[in-house]
Amino acid sequence: MNNYNEVSVLLEKLCSAKGVSGAENKAAQVASELLSKYMSVKIDPLGSVTGTMGEGDTHILLDAHLDQIGLIVTAVDEDGFLKVAKCGGADIRVLAAAEVTVHGKEDIFGIITSTPPHLSKPEDSNKAKGFDEIAVDIGMKREDALKIVSPGDRITFNGSFSKLLGSRVASPSIDDRAGVAAILRCLEMLEGKELNCRISVLFSVQEETGGSGAQTGAFSADADEAIAVDVSFATAPGISSEKYASLGGGTMIGFGPSLDYDMSRRLSEIAEKKNIPNQSEVMGGKTGTNCDEIQISGKGVKTALLSIPLRNMHTAVEVCDLEDIENTAKLMAEYIIERGCSDA
Repeated sequence: MNNYNEVSVLLEKLCSAKGVSGAENKAAQVASELLSKYMSVKIDPLGSVTGTMGEGDTHILLDAHLDQIGLIVTAVDEDGFLKVAKCGGADIRVLAAAEVTVHGKEDIFGIITSTPPHLSKPEDSNKAKGFDEIAVDIGMKREDALKIVSPGDRITFNGSFSKLLGSRVASPSIDDRAGVAAILRCLEMLEGKELNCRISVLFSVQEETGGSGAQTGAFSADADEAIAVDVSFATAPGISSEKYASLGGGTMIGFGPSLDYDMSRRLSEIAEKKNIPNQSEVMGGKTGTNCDEIQISGKGVKTALLSIPLRNMHTAVEVCDLEDIENTAKLMAEYIIERGCSDA
């Protein structure tokens, strides 16, 4: 049985680098080092990692976002507690008593406040507090806290990269470091191929807050077509439906109005031909991913979406299957081989 050690090491390295939306510097540094093995790398004005290799008539852009969800400090109150707002789609339901790291002048351990059940009002027993009602306790008085923490500092949720049984792992920021890992594995699979196409890579910033990194990065790349890699919802107890995919069931090939049907169909055909496990994901409107921005950048870009099934999205214990990452990489590589490799 394949233990997927190579992709596991790669994903752990990516997930360990902090990078909340708008402050992705450390994550960008790690991604840049990994990408530089395959191509020359630049950091664009917004902070996205970009690179290009190969030549040919067809120009393909591969995108995955670097940023992770988190919090942002809005104020330090008179007792030294940090008031916060969400930065990206942090799930308020799982934040009470969560352990966090505040990235100020130095990294500080903190705990999100929680009201004991003995003191909760009966009407609040089944409700999560709003962001305006929670705070982060760093154990400091206001005057000491202000020496280290400032409004605008980012906060990440603590959690370790943990291996579950089989080929599954849990970690913060698998959304979307799994997509970054899949693209890097794809590039490794393409090594030694004589490409007759140009490949651009975009590890984009600020997807969780609107997709500005993808829109500007895709405009600069000016590619003919693009494949964005993100995560999507995996089945879990109580939420199984046609809108969710099986964890370990293969990459999810997107179909929807903003996605190029011919690209989606061709990806499906290649997956079947090469026996690459895959699933379909159908959307009736926007995808909620970077595809929505890439498609309308510049003169317009034909765009496809590959998604990696993920449980517990936007928490510190996101769960994915390494096999799905590997199969996403294989499908991208086979698509590129067919589109632009003379030895295919």
